[in-house]
Amino acid sequence: MPLNNSTVIGEIMMNKLETVDESDNAQHAARKMSHNDVSSLLVVKGGNAVGIITERDLVRKVCARDENSSNVIIHNVMSTPLITVDSSYRLHDAANVMIQKKVRHLLVVDEHGAKGIVSTNDFANYLKQNIDMDEVNAAIIRSMLEEQSEDPISK
Repeated sequence: MPLNNSTVIGEIMMNKLETVDESDNAQHAARKMSHNDVSSLLVVKGGNAVGIITERDLVRKVCARDENSSNVIIHNVMSTPLITVDSSYRLHDAANVMIQKKVRHLLVVDEHGAKGIVSTNDFANYLKQNIDMDEVNAAIIRSMLEEQSEDPISK
């Protein structure tokens, strides 16, 4: 089955939008991620989104530095600026934003505010459910055969 080019990011995003205050500590964030089975938390200050904290942030900025997570304030290890996309963005456009900005999570918003977070895992799950691997493999084989027939060295 070919992918649907009209699918929008709001259809695949994680609707479980969990938040954490920027003044909380990294241990609290890690526990909240674990308890809610999410890989990121929206970081807020006074109710406004100011960044995102991800499992990757915690590993690289806390664990790898052998920091005591209960002493590390989220504000000091969160990722900023917060990259957002509208819930009506097509998957391709949102993926391009991730690539250009070199991020793995996007905050999905609409006219009413924050709606959810989309991650590279959400894209992978969508592809897993919506792509016909036989079709992909056939396309790869066709491409390899075409390259081989055009390569003067293989003749």
